[in-house]
Amino acid sequence: MNKSIFSGLAALSVFTACQTAPEKEKQTPKPNIVYILADDLGYGDLSCYGQQKFQTPHLDRLASQGMLFTQHYAGSTVCAPSRSSLMTGLDTGHTPIRGNKGWEPEGQWPLPAESFTVPEMLKEAGYVTGAFGKWGLGFVGTEGDPNKQGIDEFYGYNCQSLAHNYYPGHLWHNQEKIELEGNVEDQFETYAPTLIHEQALRFIEDNKDTSFFLFYPNVIPHAELLIPEEYMAEFRNKFLPERVYDGAKPGDSRFREGSYGYQEESHAAFAAMVTLLDQQVGDVMAKLAELGLEDNTLVIFTSDNGPHLEGGADPDFFNSNGPLKGYKRDLYEGGIRVPMIARWPANIVAGSVSDHVSAFWDVMPTFAEIVDAEKPQNIQGISFLPALLGEEGQEQHDQLYWEFHEQGGRQAIRKGNWKFVTYQVFNPEKQTEELYDVSVDLGEENNVASEHPEVVEEMKALLSEARIPSEPFPFSDQ
Repeated sequence: MNKSIFSGLAALSVFTACQTAPEKEKQTPKPNIVYILADDLGYGDLSCYGQQKFQTPHLDRLASQGMLFTQHYAGSTVCAPSRSSLMTGLDTGHTPIRGNKGWEPEGQWPLPAESFTVPEMLKEAGYVTGAFGKWGLGFVGTEGDPNKQGIDEFYGYNCQSLAHNYYPGHLWHNQEKIELEGNVEDQFETYAPTLIHEQALRFIEDNKDTSFFLFYPNVIPHAELLIPEEYMAEFRNKFLPERVYDGAKPGDSRFREGSYGYQEESHAAFAAMVTLLDQQVGDVMAKLAELGLEDNTLVIFTSDNGPHLEGGADPDFFNSNGPLKGYKRDLYEGGIRVPMIARWPANIVAGSVSDHVSAFWDVMPTFAEIVDAEKPQNIQGISFLPALLGEEGQEQHDQLYWEFHEQGGRQAIRKGNWKFVTYQVFNPEKQTEELYDVSVDLGEENNVASEHPEVVEEMKALLSEARIPSEPFPFSDQ
């Protein structure tokens, strides 16, 4: 581990006033780690990343006290594979979960037993681990159950489809199904993000005397766009003309079973939801400060993919992808480049900005280096700890790879400043070839494939070696 970190982890030996005998060296615990993962939050949805229509003061403050990354990438362009990449240190050509494949009776295709995850690694290093929010990597009792993948305590949605609804019929606390009686039939009384937030804060309180890892995959601002009136009032009539979403109502098919709910004021609801997300981040920081933990806690905030176009969402109105092209499900920058902010006093320079190119699969080796855990072998991730610390010698990726199994098959690879994107992979007659220099064409507006055939051939050769086969997720139209 880098020597500069030890200054934040261990106290120097001290002597008595008469300097008779030295006291034993006082050790502070290993740093707590809080990783907050927003759901479908775009690169431009925070005011510190350029959002103009509303403000995110708590996240802006987090950035002013830490480091803002400009070239951080999600694991995938949709939920489950992005989370799988985060948990395993593997890109979507290697991680076990490569799509949003369902599981009966609830949940998604499970991580296999042999997966080694970030929580498992941190547990081996002596951490208490908790996950609060949306899991999506295996139903209760399967090998992907969070409690079987290194999570000591889980509270929230196991199934990401049911997480479409903010007033659900139930949540899960480990193996216990928590029925929400306030949400039966046509009632809208129990707002799940509030319950989950309370449990996340309680986890911090309960584990203040030990080293903990809080994984907080917040469900906001994924569609549907519903939020209690107390939050809506501030934004009503501010974003006209409003967008009406004719979604599910009580009595409709799949109401509270995955269909997005009806919303007459989608613009106001979206701004209110991101504002609530910002407030919840502020609550986490306030709790850490209250307990005297903020100086010894690494806090990272990011998003699982780009902004969505579902449930009444209007990313163009809010410029949610900022200067980037594309949305969720795209492999253009707007689908995979995400905001990331990291705060760690005495280690990360306040107000700093990093253009280091990093991705979700780098989180595992970074945490391994921070806690002195053995880095797993045969992963695509590399530690970005030197970038966090502002030090020289940061290792760079040779290449970054993504694949998406829907809409005809999509692949993308970045090598240096070159970005190669190909759509309709399953149909050779329609397959596209697009090449961009993202250092000068961040919006991917100028396809220069015809001008650089040698780069295109290099990228295609790299694509052919960028993945291994997956039986549950065959990359084909079958």
